[in-house]
Amino acid sequence: MIHRPSGRPMTRRDALRTMGCGFGYLSLASMVGQSLARAASTTPSERPSWMITDKPKAKHVIFLFMNGGMSQIDSFDYKPALEKYHGQPMPGGDLAHERKTGNIMKSPFAFKKYGQSGIEVSEIFPHLGECVDDMCIVKSVYTEIPNHEPALEMMNTGANFSGRPSMGAWITYGLGSLNQNLPGFVVLCPDVPTTVGPPLWSSAFLSPVHQGTYVSDAVDKSEFDPQKLISNIHNERFDLNAQRKELDLVKQLDQINMGQAQVRDPQLEATIGSMETAYRMQTEAPDVFDVRKESEATIKLYGEGSTARGCLTAARLIERGVRMVQVYYARGDPWDHHFDIEMHRKTGHDSDQPFAALIKDLKSRGLYDDTIIVCGSEFGRTPVVEVGSGFMGGQTHNGRDHNPHGFTMWIAGGGFKRGFTYGATDEFGWKAIENPVHVHDIHATILYQLGIDHQKLTYHYSGRDYRLTDLYGNVVHDLIA
Repeated sequence: MIHRPSGRPMTRRDALRTMGCGFGYLSLASMVGQSLARAASTTPSERPSWMITDKPKAKHVIFLFMNGGMSQIDSFDYKPALEKYHGQPMPGGDLAHERKTGNIMKSPFAFKKYGQSGIEVSEIFPHLGECVDDMCIVKSVYTEIPNHEPALEMMNTGANFSGRPSMGAWITYGLGSLNQNLPGFVVLCPDVPTTVGPPLWSSAFLSPVHQGTYVSDAVDKSEFDPQKLISNIHNERFDLNAQRKELDLVKQLDQINMGQAQVRDPQLEATIGSMETAYRMQTEAPDVFDVRKESEATIKLYGEGSTARGCLTAARLIERGVRMVQVYYARGDPWDHHFDIEMHRKTGHDSDQPFAALIKDLKSRGLYDDTIIVCGSEFGRTPVVEVGSGFMGGQTHNGRDHNPHGFTMWIAGGGFKRGFTYGATDEFGWKAIENPVHVHDIHATILYQLGIDHQKLTYHYSGRDYRLTDLYGNVVHDLIA
């Protein structure tokens, strides 16, 4: 056999990869991994460039999403002018909006002042009214497009279209996880919400390890068993030891493959990470999702229904170190009350007690100051009655159309001001006219409280740097305590 020299000398990495079946290369990979882990520490001289501080005011986010469009003028933005001019044309004529609208319509709900702050809250939120001194209510939020899909995308990803990473993905990309046995970002809903679905919690061009883990939050108490709640949480054929050996082998083969290609493969790395998380979840996820382990008093505090279960589960997940939890009300657009705004009584009743309970429970668990609770919809609703939207043969009814020009969100915990209102819409609740706050500003402020500079948290993709706030957004320092 004639020896033919290769055209180039063997590098040290080639030697580690080829000699001894490549096990030397595995040792190198382990050493590099440990080095990267040390590099990810948050000491002042080594922390990522986007971190503002080593001691952020908040560590977690819970996003309570009332998908469909909660009416600001029937919840937290009381407008006496609606009563005064009820039934009269809107000044300036028809709003020329998404659907044909009619005259001004007053709120069918009574408002009451609560707490030392004296903030007025609708009767559909009596429990939240009792917590108003802990809430920072922003009455001047706005966005651009009055359709559900682009507005949902904007609120969740900072863009009016699909294909951008969600806020939860950006947060886990920037901060990592506090618990390697659970996903960093969890999404709870009885069924996949809205017509958008997974793009709302996607990682897009970020590593897939940062995407939200969706868990169907069933209403039926018989489904409270985590074995039924989380699909395939246990392997019936192999115990944990056998799975560990199999997983280690697959990981070694994948790493050898990456070494041979000498090209970093983010998808493959994310797959390895996902399998590791799935393996570790088998021991911790069944416990954290089993709300039956809570005291009877705690379960009673939250009340009944999927939103109650979602909020309680969110508290348990945050307690275990999950970075962000998003709780959707239900599938579809359940707050989208074009026909009759009285339907807000049902959705409000389902949400009010659990939302208030979450504030109280996080306080009792010592997590309130570390957790940002943000609550809102993709947009608000019009101050005029909707006409001819296809309901009841096109008759006038008691519903409201979409309104992206001025709506309300509230934030609690995480270093935000308490018992505080910010911004204002006009006298009818149609447009933000005082201290307008764009969705980008909300995102920038949340990231700031997490210790992140939203302008520096970027990812280079397709020729340019991307960020959650795109090219916009300002931190609203007036909201911060």
